[in-house]
Amino acid sequence: MAGEITNATQIVVPARTRVWLAPVGTDAPADATTPMPTGWYSVGLTTEDSLKFNEEPSFEQVKSAQTDFPSRTFQTSDSATVEVDLQQWSGRNFQAVYGGGSITEITPSSGTETSPKHYKFAPPRVGGRTEVAGCVEVIDGGKSYRYVLPRTMQMEGVSKDLQKAKESVLPLRLAVQGGDDTDAWYLLTNDPAFAPAA
Repeated sequence: MAGEITNATQIVVPARTRVWLAPVGTDAPADATTPMPTGWYSVGLTTEDSLKFNEEPSFEQVKSAQTDFPSRTFQTSDSATVEVDLQQWSGRNFQAVYGGGSITEITPSSGTETSPKHYKFAPPRVGGRTEVAGCVEVIDGGKSYRYVLPRTMQMEGVSKDLQKAKESVLPLRLAVQGGDDTDAWYLLTNDPAFAPAA
């Protein structure tokens, strides 16, 4: 085609991905490559093919008798979600997957002061889910991309397979929350293909 522009360097292959979480209000990363600010923690290992970022707007259409096509289409809402399966079990990851909850240290009834500590995780009660900030990092060679999500909440139930011959993953399903004063989500990148057109 005349005028067709092809550039294979603009194909992104996510060679490395990371998911970071932090309390809402924690300083967000300033760019695509500097170390994550204090307060963020990595969820650790995730399955190879589970990480997805979905952005789904909703629309309404006005129909009129004078046309077979919509007379007008307007957007009514927007939504975005992050999906990833966590391979590492930890207190922080359980709290992320269950939307909060508490972790307390307990002493085994048959233990002594030198016995290993035991811990109790209790999921949040109805109405007690908490929001978290999220950051999805994608690295392809020298190109880095960070999806920054200032407010998210775990919005789905948790189903875990507990099978003998397979690792049991924690399904993290975050729904982006919005507000008029901030961007619901945004992307930071050092990819030169994102430079504004002249």
